[in-house]
Order: sequence, then C-alpha cells, then structure tokens
Amino acid sequence: MDPGHGGAGVTEDERVDEARVAPPPKELGARARHEWSRLVEHVRDPALPPAPQKRAWWALHGIGMLFAVLFYTWSMTPSLLPRPWYLQGVATGICVALGYGVGVLVASVVRRLGFSPQWSERTRLWGWVSLAALAAIELPLFMVLGARWQETTRELVGVQEESGWFTVLLLPIAAGLALVLVALGRLFLRTGYRIARFVSRLVPVVVARLVGLVAALVITVVLLQDGVVAGILALGGRAAATRDLEDPPGVVRPQVEERSGSGASPVEWEDLGREGRAFVSGGPSAAEIEAFSGEPALTPIRVYAGLGSAPTIDEIAATVVDELERTGGFDREVLAVATTTGTGWIDESMARPLEYLHGGDTAIAGMQYSYLPSGFAFLADRNTPRTAGQALFTAVYARWSTLPEAERPLLVVMGESLGSYGGGSAFSGVQDMVARTDGALWVGTPNFAEPWADITASRDPGSPERLPVVDGGEHARFADSPDDLVPDAGWGFPRIVYLQHATDPVVWWSSDLLLRQPDWLREPRAETVNPAMSWYPFVTFWQVTVDLAFSVDVPDGYGHRYELGNADAWAAIVPPDGWTAQDTADLRDHLATE
Repeated sequence: MDPGHGGAGVTEDERVDEARVAPPPKELGARARHEWSRLVEHVRDPALPPAPQKRAWWALHGIGMLFAVLFYTWSMTPSLLPRPWYLQGVATGICVALGYGVGVLVASVVRRLGFSPQWSERTRLWGWVSLAALAAIELPLFMVLGARWQETTRELVGVQEESGWFTVLLLPIAAGLALVLVALGRLFLRTGYRIARFVSRLVPVVVARLVGLVAALVITVVLLQDGVVAGILALGGRAAATRDLEDPPGVVRPQVEERSGSGASPVEWEDLGREGRAFVSGGPSAAEIEAFSGEPALTPIRVYAGLGSAPTIDEIAATVVDELERTGGFDREVLAVATTTGTGWIDESMARPLEYLHGGDTAIAGMQYSYLPSGFAFLADRNTPRTAGQALFTAVYARWSTLPEAERPLLVVMGESLGSYGGGSAFSGVQDMVARTDGALWVGTPNFAEPWADITASRDPGSPERLPVVDGGEHARFADSPDDLVPDAGWGFPRIVYLQHATDPVVWWSSDLLLRQPDWLREPRAETVNPAMSWYPFVTFWQVTVDLAFSVDVPDGYGHRYELGNADAWAAIVPPDGWTAQDTADLRDHLATE
C-alpha cells in the first residue's frame, strides 16, 4: 500500500515497516517526503523526541498572527504620557511579537490537551483570508484611533502636537522589530529542541525536554546579561566617566568657605564629580535671598563629597560630616541630608526653595556614589544607592544626635527618583522617619522603592493607590499637585511628603504590570490621565516602559518633572514662623522666573 496516498486500512505498524525498508516514493510532495523522513528517524531511535518541523523562514502561525493583531490594537491605546511616533513603533513592535508568541503558546497547549482538529486546505485558506481581512480593518482603524488618543493625552499634559504624517512610519518600525523578535524567539526554541535531542540519549524524553528548555533559557539570560546589557553598560559607563570629568557650562569653583571644593575646603574641586561641582557652585547667594525676602540672609551651606574624595562609601559619608563641621552646618536652622541620583545630581528645584524659605540659614549635604545615569546605575548595581543613602544619613545623624537637643538644627531628608529610592532605604517606615527626622521630602519615588511600597500597600481602606492616606494623614501625605499640600489641623509635625504625579511612569512602572492590573488602573483616573487608558496583559507593561523614555520631556507638573511643587512641599514640611500661603505663592512665582 502506498503511504503517500494515505489509503484506508493501512495501520501505523505497516507504515513503520514500509518506512524501514523503502525510501520515500518520488511522487510525494515536499511536505509528505519530510514527514516520511521524520517517521524513519523515529523508527531508528524511538527514544529521540521528534525533531521540530521545519518551516520556511517566512511561514507564520495562524493563531499566533490572530493574537498579534489583537496585541497590535491594545498597543495603540493610550498610556500615561503621549508617545512620539518612533516610540509608538517600538512599543507596538514588542507587543505584536509578544502577541504572536502568546498565540503560538495557546495553540500548543490546546494541542497538547488533545484538541487538534485536522483542517482541510480550503478551511485553512479561508482562515488566512479572514485574518487578512481583519488585519486590513484593524490596522488603519487603530492607527486613526491611536492618533486621536495620543492627541487627547498631549492636550492633558500640555505637549505640542506631533506632525500627523510621521505616524505612518510607526508601522514599518513595528513590523521590522516584531519580525526580529519572532526570529529570536524561534532561535531560542530551536536551541532548546537541539539540546533536548542530544540529552535524550542519556535521560528520559520528558526530562530531556525540560533540560533543553532550561538550558536555552540560561544561555539567553547569560547572553543578555553578559553580552547585551554588559556591552551597553560598558559603553555607557565610559561615556559617563568621561562626562563626569567635565564641568557643566557656566560652573566655576566657589570662593566662599560655605561650599565644598572652595579654597577653604580640604575636598578637592576635581574630586567632586560633574554634578557635585554644579551643586556646590549653584544656589542663591545671601544677596539674592535678601532681595526676595527683604530680610537679612546668610549664605546657604552646601557640602558634598565625590567618588574621588575617599575610597569607600562610608569614608565619603564621613568626609561630608567633616565638611558640615568645617562650615558650621550643624549650627544652622535647617540641615538637609540629600541622597543623589545615579550621576550624583541634586535637583536645584528641591534645594533652592528650602534655602529661600529659611533665609539661607540652611545646610544641605550630599555625596556621589556613581557617575552613571540613574537607569544605568539601577541596571548595574541596585544596592549601592541604598548603601549610600543609609551611610550618609547614619553618619550625619550620629553627629547630630550628640548635640544638645535645644541646639540641634531641624534635620530633614530629601531625594528625587533614584535618590528617593536610596534615601528612603535608611528608614523602615513612616514612624521611623518621624522618630529620627524633622521632616522628609521624597519626589518621584520609583515603584520598587522601600519603604514606599509598604507604606502604599498598608494605606487606609478606601484611599486610592495614587494618593494613599496613611494613618489618617497624621504625619505622611501624598501629593500630585500643590493643591494637595494645604496644611490642616490634623497634619502634625514631623511631616513627610511624597510628591508623585499620576502621569509619572517612574512611580508606576512595575514588572507586576505584565500579568496583574494595579489598583491605580482600577480606581478612578486622575484628571491628567487619559480616561481611555486601560490595563492589558503584557501590553500595559511595555507601554509604561516606553513612557519612561519620555518622562522628563513634558511640562512641569506632569510625568517625572517636579519643580515648582517643591516650594509648597517645603513650606508645608518646615515652615518658618509667620510663614503664610501668600508667602508660598510669592516664592513659587519667584522661583519660576529665575
């Protein structure tokens, strides 16, 4: 009986016997000849798992393509910030590839469960025609809808409208990226299959398949970590190290003894790092503060130690304390411990309001623990920011605690972004901050930071995740805008403020977005968030990830831009005697014009 014709009554055993002794008939098509070869190989060694069926490089899986179209439509929906066309192309390409992979996985699981219908060629053809028709409708429809959603989001955050014709370019970007990612996925699977077939000679087939999958995963992770990520970090590290040696435009060595790096300071100017030099040379002078307040003012103290100032983190922190001693920082009215971002940056918009607020009778202490931008620093070493934040506060607090209680300055802590992550790690929670400080300002805190995550998770029932209420607002308050920072009788001292915009992807980005809808997307949206934003598995994670790249390219008050709100925060945390709401408004207006 000719197995190529699939005649009735031919058993599998007969096909196997014939396969043992006969080559594939010449009249068989290419697909049938391939199946014959696989059967022969299995007969020769039944222990081997079947080799993966080879497809033409352009062949695509129907169910995978159906899911890819679905994920495409989801990817065009709005997220926290407007996406430029090229970033939309990246987000869509990643989502389409993920959708294709999910579809193939679903089909594979269903087939493993025993549901494997044999579709006729005519049915397959109609399936592809229907899928093509669906794609022909969905692609242009969601291009138009996506453009409208992005326009709405731009209006909400005050971003200039994008030229419309550029949006058509996102499709080739998305298609090219998706094809590359699908090809890499197939390479991953084929690697696992090859390893499994080799190992199956030594262990049972089921174990071999598991070993193949794990081995392929390990190889992929090693290549990513030690190849791609390590290469990016190496290139970025070299560029950052070179940049750290340069002075920012307009920065000159300070001449006043109240600053580190001056002639009176033992800390060398060159050892401060780029951002450290910018910090100590900046800030308002006593004359500028007097011009604003109409009252006598002091020159604000700014002390800093860079990576070149000492060999270890603890020694750098000790150098900062020595600088506070030298400059008289422990004799000022307010002493602020600032944990920097990855590059060593301290935001002027956090430092200047505090200095104006207290007539320059302040001291701000910071230190550098890296020269990498925050994103690179986080990838390279997540522990160092925490170590630095803990070391600096511990060193300053130990010296501050030795002072007579009546002579101590108000001790406050502050940090933005990765600085909030590192600085906040010095405390176990709100009560610890209340016990050991006179106030705290944490700005744009990353979602993975502690104790922010625990404080948010333990918020009072009924309060939203984006603006949680903690212990009835007794000490800690969360704010999106200055309007959320109006002091009331129930807000006692010390006061802790977390500034976090509803549109800040740094605050809301989390790996949990892959498979779990967060509370902030279940709850009513803030007025600044597009009401059409919804959660979709896998897709929302990548949308918010792409938002990170655009998080500071928006006006103040949105995304990861926190500037004028810091004046209201400091006025609420450590207000001078007699300070009024009008004084805060005047300070905010003055800072906006500097």
